[in-house]
Amino acid sequence: MIVALIILGIVVLLVLYVISLYNKLVKLRNRIENAWAQIDVQLKRRWDLIPNLVNTVKGYASHESDTLEAVIAARNAATTAQGPADQAQSENMLTGALRQIFALSEAYPDLKADQSFLELQEELTATEGRIAYSRQHYNDQVLKYNTAIETFPAVVLAGPLRFTEREYFEVDDDSRGNVTVEF
Repeated sequence: MIVALIILGIVVLLVLYVISLYNKLVKLRNRIENAWAQIDVQLKRRWDLIPNLVNTVKGYASHESDTLEAVIAARNAATTAQGPADQAQSENMLTGALRQIFALSEAYPDLKADQSFLELQEELTATEGRIAYSRQHYNDQVLKYNTAIETFPAVVLAGPLRFTEREYFEVDDDSRGNVTVEF
């Protein structure tokens, strides 16, 4: 009788541990989803500012149509990207295209002094900061989750319970370098 109670107690403790571990993994997965949603909000904010920026630049530098078209194409690619890796690649292209627009302002003093352009540039800069913060938060959550599913004893349960490794949202540092503009 005592042996049966001890075995029953051990089984109950194991079941409670598995339930606790499962709940922990679900919480971590949900935090990743929430962090990705925050990145998405900031990216959409950035995408919404771009048409206004292009229209402002078009008024001063209409013959720079290749640069403006590259920004629109990069924006459209970014809005349709799926998943962190694809999104990061499209955002790298968009960042490079935006840098070309900001470099144009150096060649057009009237554009550089335009209040709308300055406000849009400031909004985009602030949004870039929020994107960077959101990306860092997302990557921190992915690190916690991936570590949790790869360590013992969770690694034994993670696979059968369909907890799979998540991708980081990594931005290519080369896309943030200096811009060369020739006229």
